[in-house]
Amino acid sequence: MSNRVLPVQALVVVDVQADAVGGDRAVPEAARLLDRTTDLIARARRGGAFVVHVQNDGQPGAGDEPGTPGWELHHAVEASPTEVVIRKTRDDGFHGTPLEGLLTGSGVRALAICGVMSEMCVQATARTALALGYRVVMPHDSHATHDIPAAPGISDRIPAAAVSRVAEWALGSELEVVPHAADVAFAALPARAR
Repeated sequence: MSNRVLPVQALVVVDVQADAVGGDRAVPEAARLLDRTTDLIARARRGGAFVVHVQNDGQPGAGDEPGTPGWELHHAVEASPTEVVIRKTRDDGFHGTPLEGLLTGSGVRALAICGVMSEMCVQATARTALALGYRVVMPHDSHATHDIPAAPGISDRIPAAAVSRVAEWALGSELEVVPHAADVAFAALPARAR
């Protein structure tokens, strides 16, 4: 039995930048995450879907400060009218960016979201997409975060995998969580949008 869901017309890749997926500050299992995001991007391109790379502009001194090596996107961006980079300064990929206009203008009504950090930028972007009426699919193996450190008197360390699962759960029943990137199917954008 397949877990495949109805196709989506867009893939939003959130903050898959060098600082988050490489070196000593990389999320746990970064190689697995990159394998899944690489697969999603390749299949979205082949399927004629819209691909949006969201790139965070961190504060001065942060690992993702603009212009620093950590700020660079991990995945190469294809020069195409159906593949773009959106820069942001807040967790939410829609806040202060042209993301909604680009998706709507391209005829997108359903999208998949992947990337980092699960409980921050991925969740904030997914929450707004749901509030705007998009159908949102999140492959469980295609977003990641760090452990939450222990807080004396509050909690023990919370493993990254648990944090990612809670981030999905907190988005409610409208979010379509699928186990694997391979469960996501892509559809071409309407002809007028290409």
